[in-house]
Amino acid sequence: MSNRRVVITGLGCITALGETAESLFDAVCQAKSGVSTIEKFDTSLYPVKFGGEIKQFEPGKYIDVHEANRMDRFTQMAFASSVSAVKDSGLDFEKEDKTRVAVIVGTGIGGIKEIEDQHIRLLDKGPRRVSPFCVPKLMSNAASGCISIQWGLRGPNFCVVTACASASHAIGEAFYNILNDRSDIAISGGSEAALTPIGLASFCALKSLSTRNDDPQKASRPFDKDRDGFVLSEGAAIVVLEEYEHARKRGARIYAEMLGYGGTGDGYHITAPLADGSGGAEAMRVALKQAKLNPDQIDYINAHGTSTQLNDTAESIAIRSVFGSHAHKLAVSSTKSCLGHTLGASGAIEMVVTAKTIETGIIHPTANLESVDPECDVNMDYVPGSARKANVRYALSNSLGFGGHNCALIIGKI
Repeated sequence: MSNRRVVITGLGCITALGETAESLFDAVCQAKSGVSTIEKFDTSLYPVKFGGEIKQFEPGKYIDVHEANRMDRFTQMAFASSVSAVKDSGLDFEKEDKTRVAVIVGTGIGGIKEIEDQHIRLLDKGPRRVSPFCVPKLMSNAASGCISIQWGLRGPNFCVVTACASASHAIGEAFYNILNDRSDIAISGGSEAALTPIGLASFCALKSLSTRNDDPQKASRPFDKDRDGFVLSEGAAIVVLEEYEHARKRGARIYAEMLGYGGTGDGYHITAPLADGSGGAEAMRVALKQAKLNPDQIDYINAHGTSTQLNDTAESIAIRSVFGSHAHKLAVSSTKSCLGHTLGASGAIEMVVTAKTIETGIIHPTANLESVDPECDVNMDYVPGSARKANVRYALSNSLGFGGHNCALIIGKI
């Protein structure tokens, strides 16, 4: 068994609630909403006209405009988040062994905007007019590739695609990579830019989205009895993971320690979770075992909490099955109540929030939670209303993806 330890030393993000970890965390602690009417394309024929759209993102702030134009939006956001996270970490890769730096970035869908754009060009102008950058822009591994190219990083480099669990699995695999002495540093997280015409139309067809067009900022309401679906959003987040002694020797600021990673499959249905939540429950148990923690030592859970009927109920049942009576003592809140669902990026964004929770001792509320659904658990503390101060020693973050992919990550105070 390895005695190496893994810590979080850098945070970066691009979201509808800000482009820094601090601005994001401050916003969710105030229960602000990043959901708004979609402006990027005409939604007049859509049953849903809102989402977690990022209005002001300028890739040129983070990368040469010429290079940015060769990236799909999901890669641009991942790249920008990595620049912020590396800056936050204080790392200088010219002083590091670049073969010992991993880049592992997840996405659920990848370059969907590029596929849309080039398909239109194909139909309008013919195959000879399709861009030569189409493939490198649309491929899901473009984000991890571009990030590694930026700093010439030559350690393990790959993409994880497990739908809405992608970013959490990426972080978990990065954690394992350092734990098993393959790397000393890892840049990891996720990005998604599926708020596009075909992206929105597809989820509308699936009937998984909220249709609260009259009040979009209250549409995402995890665990509430009146929830009617999730809110499709875009965003990205990157965390820098580092071997503890490596970080300590260079005097790095440490947000939290990575302690446990559990991944399981439902083996049940392509979109629906097991009703008894047993797949997600097992992921939490695996993470707890690796972290060498008892269930009653967890103080906070950042829930997957999508605001869909099936997910919220199954996750609540899973939490209760793992934590027993302690389930009614720990705090559980959903970042998606403020941001909507960023799909393959959500786990990384929520890890940024969870790391800030460990650092600050502040638990953000579940926004828009007015009346808990009895099918979830009326006795569970979903942190309604406002943020609160708490001594959060250990926190768990859940991610559950279409295809039956379950992931749980545990971090703690150093």
